[in-house]
Formats: sequence, C-alpha cells, structure tokens
Amino acid sequence: MLNNSFTILDGGMGQELVKRAQHKITPLWSADVLRDHPGLVVDVHRDFIKAGADVITLSSYAATPTRLAKYNRQDEFKVLQEAAINAAKKACDDGKQSSLIAGTLPPLPGSYRPSERLTSQLSHVEYQQIVEQQYKHVDLFLCETMASIEEACISTSVAMKSGLPVWTSFTVNEQDGSFLRSGELIIEAAKAVLAEGASALLINCSPPEATSQALGELAPLAETLGAYANGFFTVEPYQGHATVDVLKSREEIDPQTYAEFGKKWLSMGASILGGCCEIGPEHIAEIYNLREKILSSNIIENHQ
Repeated sequence: MLNNSFTILDGGMGQELVKRAQHKITPLWSADVLRDHPGLVVDVHRDFIKAGADVITLSSYAATPTRLAKYNRQDEFKVLQEAAINAAKKACDDGKQSSLIAGTLPPLPGSYRPSERLTSQLSHVEYQQIVEQQYKHVDLFLCETMASIEEACISTSVAMKSGLPVWTSFTVNEQDGSFLRSGELIIEAAKAVLAEGASALLINCSPPEATSQALGELAPLAETLGAYANGFFTVEPYQGHATVDVLKSREEIDPQTYAEFGKKWLSMGASILGGCCEIGPEHIAEIYNLREKILSSNIIENHQ
C-alpha cells in the first residue's frame, strides 16, 4: 500500500548549482557559490519549493570547519553558515506555500570516505559548532550522507541536544545496499542511531537500486523511513581533492524514472522522498505529481 501523505524533500543543490553557475568548479563548489552568488542559491531553493518540496536543506554542506581549513578558509565558517541560513529563509519567504528548513550535519572531511573521518572528540566539537550556528533558524536536523556508524552516532547525538527532530541518513555500498560505505551493516547502523534518538532513518546519495535494497533492510526497524538517491553512475572517482566534474550522470534517470523508484520506496514503507546529486527540481516536481495522483485516487475510492 502506498503512503498517501508523504513528505517531500528538495533535490541536489550542489549539482544544480553546477548547471547554473558560470565559473570554475572547485572542491568547495557549493561554498564558493554561496559566498559569491548567494542569489543563485536562493533561486535554486525557490525552484525546489515551487516544484513541491515541503522541506529544503541549508546549502552549507561543504562549509564545515575541517573542509574549509583544507584550503585555509576556516575564517569563513560563520559567514558561510549565515549566508546559507539567509538564502533558505529568503526562498521560504518568497514561496507561496510554507516549507520547513532542515539544518545539515554532513561528513566533516568530505563525502564517501569514512576512513578519513575525524577522531571522536574532534567530531563532537565540530558538529557542535555547526549545530550552534544553525539550530535557532531551522525546523529539524538532517544528519546526511553518513558513511560509518561512528559519524552517524556522533552527529545524531549532537543534533539531539538542540531539542529539534533529527533525521539520520546513510550512504550505502553501491553494489550492496545492506552495507554502509564503511563496510558496516546498515542494520547495525540503524539500531545505533535509533538508540541516540533519531526520529527517521533515510538513505541518500546512493544509486536508486542500492537505496531500494537498503530500505528493505531498514523497514522492520523504524516507523519513519525516507530516501533521496543520486543520479551518478558511481562516486568512486570522487577522491581526495577531486571536483564533481569527474562524476558522470545517468541520463536514464529522468524525472519519470525517478518517480517510479519513488513509488517503489513508498510501497516499502517510506514516508519521506526527495533527491540528492543530479536530482533537480523537475524530478521533485514529478515526485509531487506522484503524491497528487495518489491523493486523487484515494479521494475517488473513498467516494465510491
């Protein structure tokens, strides 16, 4: 049975900015655009809201102290966090429908490389710095692209101290969604973050097929599940100081195809759907259309 009242997240901000911004791609791409072209970030947020997103996520994913420090830009941390908050608020104020804002707690050194994570103590300190910047301005926290149990638990536990709802989202092995990218079992990861207080479990920035497999693993464990997959062939080339232009998109994952995956995820118990890298406003619009079709179908059935 499909969920007829699911929540819609936005899509992949970073890749959408790649398509729209007209300057050189850098390892801190989304942070650069946030600093130099904040209006463009507002535009992307606004387009996701127009497409039907109930929740938009702050565009501060790359603005962690550790990632900024790699390029001697740690002094920009607070400025970039404030810029992300302002951009999201402006987009919501401009929108006709009311949307929530999610704070983001990403992997601190960078995505997909759990072996490079910080020590437990440093991770606690850095996540606390991010939460302190964001918690007064957001409606919930999204601990996203978590590739190991340790980073998922630390980010979740720190976010819980804000008193806001915390959704924890994992990125999984591209060939076998029952494992995190760290090689740890997703079932064990899920149990660990639920013990920390996470109110929803999600899968993100993984292929749709692996996302489906991972949701199957999570379904018996949590009442609230979600998915926002990516549209890459693989993220394996994205290592070290690589930029996103080394990654290739899967052209076959068009809005209609992505909505079919969304329909499958709903049938598996998901109640939160959105998109990650390469999933744009047109994909989210199709997810919104899916929800409208389900609602219309239920209304007709209830009146027969």
